[in-house]
Amino acid sequence: MGEPATPAPGSRLPRVAFQGAPGAFSEEAILSHHRTVPVVPLPCRDFRELVLTVAGGGADQGMIPVENSLAGTVAAAYDALLDTAVEIRAEIILPIRHHLMAVPWAKLEGIREVFSHPVALAQCTRFFQANPVLRAVAAYDTAGAAREVGERKDSSAAAVAPEGAAARYGLTILARGIQDRSDNQTRFYLITRPDAPAGPGSAETATTTAGRKTVLMVEMPDQVGSLHAALGPFAREGLTLSKVESRPAPRPWTYRFILEVRAGMENPAMGRAVDELRADATSVRLLGSFPAAAPSASPAGDASSQSGD
Repeated sequence: MGEPATPAPGSRLPRVAFQGAPGAFSEEAILSHHRTVPVVPLPCRDFRELVLTVAGGGADQGMIPVENSLAGTVAAAYDALLDTAVEIRAEIILPIRHHLMAVPWAKLEGIREVFSHPVALAQCTRFFQANPVLRAVAAYDTAGAAREVGERKDSSAAAVAPEGAAARYGLTILARGIQDRSDNQTRFYLITRPDAPAGPGSAETATTTAGRKTVLMVEMPDQVGSLHAALGPFAREGLTLSKVESRPAPRPWTYRFILEVRAGMENPAMGRAVDELRADATSVRLLGSFPAAAPSASPAGDASSQSGD
């Protein structure tokens, strides 16, 4: 993998914004993606703050989750992207492993409350079914739940969080890999300001990507056949749409479509499809054209059988 590059004397390390407390999965995605270039992760409270921090120059890049393989689309992340002038520069897929952690003197049999983000708790349903004495308690984010458990110093409280959060907040992992499925993954976008230089990690080598993708935001007239008109150009050009999502537009009961296409804007067929789309659409905004990430390999074995530390 190589050693991280050393920044030039007097230079500033790139800052990469993410949502959540230090130790969150988004921070893991940053550190995994920027393995050979040192960066400074910058925590933000929510997705809107993250995107505004990037757009306003408070961070050089942002790492934002847009889809989980089990829970589906992260709607709030897309809403933040659509409302702010940022550009997608890369795609990252991170395997998600949930661990039960508590203060070092705690024992699994003594745990009564387990804190985490509602999505993380929902992805560990079988663990809670097997341990009915445990009460799941919703928290703002996974790493924040781990921080709270560390601050409370209560041996009856635990958190479900990434492994890195345990080390950061002085916790011990009581049960590893408690998610229901071992193929749990989250897809992230690396975002920048549209006028920003490429920067570290904005392009990956062919060995770590699966072709290219383009993401468009499209608004169509409120009339019969609008969705067909939006999708038709890509079918006629033989292009695959990997994702179609609708989100509310600023005017009540109108919608914006997010189209994710498995082709880069340098592809002539993509250019023709977008030109045809613009002729029928109210507006078309290019959110980014970037290397597509290859899906992560699932860890061996069923996650539900892994426990203990």
